[in-house]
Amino acid sequence: MLTGKEDTGMEKIAVKLGLTLMAIALLGLAASGVLDRAGFEYTERSFKRALVTFAVARGLNAVISVAQGTSIAVEPAGVGVNFTPGQVLDPVNDLVEQFSWVMLASATALGLQRLLLELFTVPAFTWALAAVWLGALVLLWLPRVAPQMRVWLLRLGIMLLVLRFAVPLLAMTGELFYGAFLQERYDSSSARIEQVTSNIQEINQGAEQDIPVVDDPSLVDRVRRAYQSAAAAVDVGSYLRKYERAATDVSEQVINLIVVFLVQTVVLPLLFLWGLLRGIGWLWRLPLPTVHVRAGGGGEEGGNSLK
Repeated sequence: MLTGKEDTGMEKIAVKLGLTLMAIALLGLAASGVLDRAGFEYTERSFKRALVTFAVARGLNAVISVAQGTSIAVEPAGVGVNFTPGQVLDPVNDLVEQFSWVMLASATALGLQRLLLELFTVPAFTWALAAVWLGALVLLWLPRVAPQMRVWLLRLGIMLLVLRFAVPLLAMTGELFYGAFLQERYDSSSARIEQVTSNIQEINQGAEQDIPVVDDPSLVDRVRRAYQSAAAAVDVGSYLRKYERAATDVSEQVINLIVVFLVQTVVLPLLFLWGLLRGIGWLWRLPLPTVHVRAGGGGEEGGNSLK
């Protein structure tokens, strides 16, 4: 039957063994690069998606700018008047400009995430991590040797492990959340914006009315110009309604895409960073193995320490 002292000694050995096995497993995972490859793959998907959406936003901005400059010439009572029904898209153009900035910021954030992945997955970082943990584990099993150094090495090793796996886990979390909750919204909104962009382009092509100018118009020319002017006047209202429908549709889809990328590149990373900082604080305060020497110098007492 084990005494209390023996039982405590077995528990400490079990904790040491568990910590050693966990460190070896995590170091093996870091050396294998399995998590890193998944992180790179997910980050590349998100980065390319952000770039494609940025290009779509700039294309939409371009056709709206053309629409705002497209005029329809009308000559009521012989007086030339130019209408620009595309000006109804001016508020939408402001929204699209802001959307372009959101997409640029999202692509930049994902590019930074990719850079951090590259930094924390270089072989030198992995070797440094392995060296720190080798020293920590050696001192862990030799409790009478440099106890304070052991504590600092263990804490440093834990911090380096957190940095090593934080960015791949963030990339995987963001992409999995996107696939589960955001992909359908993104696909439908992106397809709709591309369709609306094409529709506005067609409206722009049909809105320009060229009425020929004749120096000495005959009666037939005057009648033709009067007809064309009347038809153009009727078309102004028609084009105005088409642009208004496009504006309503664009606003809804742009807001949907803004929500998708803000959640994936701002909200989730901030939540992840908050949890990471809380976790690091908890790990730093976690009691780690140390040795306390009695005042008389004749022996050791461990308290909650591992010897």
